[in-house]
Amino acid sequence: MVTVTQHDTVRRDPRRWWALGALVASMLTLGFDTTILNVALPTMAEQLGASTGEQQWMADAYVVVFAALMLPAGLLGDRFGRRRMLIAGLGIFLAGSLAGALTGDVGAVVAARAVMGVGAALVTPLAMSVLPSLFAADERTKAVGITSAAAMLGMPLGPILGGWLLDHFWWGSVFIVNVPMAALGIAACVFLLPETRDPASPKVDAVSAALTATGLGALIYAIIEAPTLGWGDPLILGTLAASVVLIAVLVLRERRVERPMLDMALLAHRGFLFNSLAATLVMFVLSGLLFVLPPYLQAVLGHDAFGTGVRLLPLMGGLLVAARAAQPVVVRFGPRAVVSAGLAVLAFAGFLGSRTTVDSGYGFTALWLSFAGAGFGLSIVPAMSGALGALPADRAGSGSGLLMTLRQVGFAIGVAVLGSVLASAFRDRLDVTGLPERAADVAGESVIAAHIVAERTGAADLVASANGSYVHGMGLVLLVCGVASLVAALLAAAFLPGDLAVRSEESASPDVAAPKTDARQ
Repeated sequence: MVTVTQHDTVRRDPRRWWALGALVASMLTLGFDTTILNVALPTMAEQLGASTGEQQWMADAYVVVFAALMLPAGLLGDRFGRRRMLIAGLGIFLAGSLAGALTGDVGAVVAARAVMGVGAALVTPLAMSVLPSLFAADERTKAVGITSAAAMLGMPLGPILGGWLLDHFWWGSVFIVNVPMAALGIAACVFLLPETRDPASPKVDAVSAALTATGLGALIYAIIEAPTLGWGDPLILGTLAASVVLIAVLVLRERRVERPMLDMALLAHRGFLFNSLAATLVMFVLSGLLFVLPPYLQAVLGHDAFGTGVRLLPLMGGLLVAARAAQPVVVRFGPRAVVSAGLAVLAFAGFLGSRTTVDSGYGFTALWLSFAGAGFGLSIVPAMSGALGALPADRAGSGSGLLMTLRQVGFAIGVAVLGSVLASAFRDRLDVTGLPERAADVAGESVIAAHIVAERTGAADLVASANGSYVHGMGLVLLVCGVASLVAALLAAAFLPGDLAVRSEESASPDVAAPKTDARQ
């Protein structure tokens, strides 16, 4: 009698590649869902009457929930079954997408995006953690690379797909497109994936998860609402104070737990700390650019949704090309030099972009966007690899979990902070002289709203004022991005280790070690 081990079964099961295809489809969906909404925001602002603050919430509701729940979601899969939790995550993501497509209210869209964030938090770590049950060691690196590439490829596809959908269908199509992809993923999980779990994993700490969600939520709320209510408003000050207290309690609690969900001791590793800060800063800047650019391209330059998506390609193209070229450059010059150079290029792009005027045209925008993409690609890949490479191999799982969480937090705070800078500058500079009070208030909500008010009231000068005010606000955002990138470049040059960390190829990859469970496989 021949005994067939699980290893042999995995290697010989032809269904594993079909299962991988479904997982790739799921990760691709999550990848372009990160960026697809940005190109839809101007259309949704027009049709739903959403202010800049409400647009920030539509973007941030997904990211805040995603960041807050990613670590506990991975632990749920460890304890109760990764296949089961992956199916649940895809189901929740599908339900949120369907709800977002069918609603006609801004608040309901925000709620639907939050539900989608819950599903994405389950899918992202667990899609990686099921791969060891499908592929043996000699195939696993290839499978993880394909899955990671799908998530990255989704980002540049998001604006293009979103723009095409908006030109042919209603705004809800950017949500409904997720439904068949998620359904395919669910079917594949049901029929193709084996169930795996790790009963020895840490228990899910509900208190820490609640502190993370409420602390981040309070911080984001205060930053987004401050331009409207004022930074001195008691509600804003109270919410900021509450967020500081909640996050401080979270840190103290996690430091005292024997097996923490959020392992803050990892930040004691200099290489991990400063590489993580660099990667978080890059996501901060990227989120701000993706938030401010679509309204500029649509409202100020007059392009349609699909044209807007296509015109974001210099950013995404520069990112992908530089990210691919980063590794051999790191081997030759060292990670410190490459990360610092990437951040310096990003700073240059921010300073150059801040010189944009109403009459600059798209050619100038494409120029600084290309530099920005190159800066992103050169800095993010070696920063993430360096962060994980600075840790012992047995800490790769918890380290990648913390790194992924910090990246999502950086993305969420970027939308909140840079969106608020834009909103304040636009409202302060907009000339609403002669408009009724109600019309003036509406015009100050966003450049899209100002165009609508100008069309309805016949205030021809309002369009020129709105365009000039928006470009001014965008210039301030880019200036902030440039300063932040320059400071980060100097810190990286001063404090990052200059040598390559000695780690296996699989451990060093920023996405391979992503799920907390991989380190224990």
